[in-house]
Amino acid sequence: MATDREADRPAGQPAAGPINVRWDDSNMRSLYSNVCNVTGTREEIVLLFGVHQAWRSGVKEVTVQLQDRVILNPYAAKRLTLLLNRLMREYESRYGTLAIEGGEQAGLSETLPTG
Repeated sequence: MATDREADRPAGQPAAGPINVRWDDSNMRSLYSNVCNVTGTREEIVLLFGVHQAWRSGVKEVTVQLQDRVILNPYAAKRLTLLLNRLMREYESRYGTLAIEGGEQAGLSETLPTG
């Protein structure tokens, strides 16, 4: 039952103070991915995760078995970017800088469409 204070608050207005978040992992599954591609539009950002098994170097074509697609709104994608950047700074300060083959922009597609 809502308290009087909660009942007086307009709908959609956040409660004062910190919010408790309970992580329910009862339906969680874990997957491995060694390939990720990102694309999007003005309304959504799409993350594609998959696995490739190119064991030989110098291969001209690699097949990536796509396994999962995560679709985010731009605000959730921005929050994910901030979290990943913070995590990678901590990781690299602890374990050393990760060198990316082909430079920082390796494997990125052309710019996002505006549609």
